[in-house]
Amino acid sequence: MTSIDQLSSCINQTVTLKGWVYRLRQSKGLVFIELRDGSGICQSVIAESDVSTQDWSEAQSLKQESSVELTGLCVADERSEGGVELQVKEVNVLQVAEGYPITPKEHGTEFLMDHRHLWLRSKRQWAIMRIRHSIIYAIHSYFHKEGFIHMDAPIFTGNPAEGTTTLFETEYFDEKAYLTQSGQLYGEAMAMAHGKIYTFGPTFRAEKSKTRRHLTEFWMIEPEMAFYDLELTMSLAEGLIQSVISDVLETRKEELSILGRSLDTLQATATQPFHRMSYSEAVDSLKSSAMSEQLDSMMDARHDEKAQLRSEDDQLKQEVGSAKKWRKVQIEQRRKEILERLAQVDEDIRNIPVWKDSAANFQWGNDFGGSDETLLTMNQDRPTIVHRYPAAVKAFYMKRDPQDDTLALALDVLAPEGYGEIVGGSQREESYDVLIERIHSHDLDEKSFQWYLDLRRFGSVPHSGFGLGLERTVSWICGLSHLREAIPFPRLMGRLTP
Repeated sequence: MTSIDQLSSCINQTVTLKGWVYRLRQSKGLVFIELRDGSGICQSVIAESDVSTQDWSEAQSLKQESSVELTGLCVADERSEGGVELQVKEVNVLQVAEGYPITPKEHGTEFLMDHRHLWLRSKRQWAIMRIRHSIIYAIHSYFHKEGFIHMDAPIFTGNPAEGTTTLFETEYFDEKAYLTQSGQLYGEAMAMAHGKIYTFGPTFRAEKSKTRRHLTEFWMIEPEMAFYDLELTMSLAEGLIQSVISDVLETRKEELSILGRSLDTLQATATQPFHRMSYSEAVDSLKSSAMSEQLDSMMDARHDEKAQLRSEDDQLKQEVGSAKKWRKVQIEQRRKEILERLAQVDEDIRNIPVWKDSAANFQWGNDFGGSDETLLTMNQDRPTIVHRYPAAVKAFYMKRDPQDDTLALALDVLAPEGYGEIVGGSQREESYDVLIERIHSHDLDEKSFQWYLDLRRFGSVPHSGFGLGLERTVSWICGLSHLREAIPFPRLMGRLTP
């Protein structure tokens, strides 16, 4: 058996492919199948004159997502996807799928989410998941190259890492436990043993939010480094992201093309230093007249784009009635893209006045919300690192700036094009006395943190770390509008299945 991604080395050879019917069409004496096998898609042509009567009958019975085994001659064809075509000689139908629910027509988001187990088979979702795989592999490769040890933090924990308001509480035999918000506290302990470690696992937040940036279950990559300060940590985060982007650009051009992803920003990210600004500089940027003018210009551009999209959609609706079948498929796909983009444009038109008001009235000392991060990054060509946040809005374990005790030595990496935060981290407080005072001031249970305080009693050193959100990174690299497409089976408020 040969996989589709191997076909370029099998020209003029007889091969057998096993897979599923992604699309098919029939004409007199011919059946055209786009066969997918998980590694790619291959145009396969079944001619009535080239197969047995039984095989021809079985070929005509096929429907979308039927499983089939095809044997034939692999030939070069520049017009076909992948540059090859299979001229079929034998057909073995494994199962005929009846009534596959996801068709080329437009489907609503809720319908697709209800059928996520099948939606994963679509070309777009296939491309996203393969890019996600490459991102994961690149992360592991980068840390291995940099001398980090991969270790695991527990999922059940008695310690909140990011505050107590977003914890999933559960019974753990006769004790109260929580699903982890972060592996960071345990990562600090492991870093004191190995110097440089990272964890890579699921984390949970019980935020009652339905924004495009939130999931209740997501994956975090969390390095912790002994003897690192804020500057070293910012450089590590930058190096990691650049390495990941370089790997994706090298290995996933086809998948990025399927998604229609522009490569300009990704290429700039991979090759140029990130922008850096302090929290105070970011606040000044939000409140500037230049930001207000930029939003006015953005509103005009969105109205113009909406008119152009409406006009194109009207033309396609007029054409579809007289179009041939192959052209109707193209029209339906383009109309789907137009409707998706129109929804985003309408959302921007609703949001821009809110963003403008929020930016103009932003108060120093507040944490940045999603719209603030969007404004700070929407026209950037590469990520921005914002550092030194007000300590009052950051976690208890973050070290204060020696030059200004009101500031925490914290950092966020904001992805460009309006995607916002993908990394959050800090230099950690290494003083036992300071840390125990913080635990009390945050009304946390000192007894639960005794093991964590031991790290400051026995060989405490300056140390730092950060968390990289996998799904947010996938979403930005793929150019997605919502995190739900960045993970195989998303968990959102109100969605626990499939």
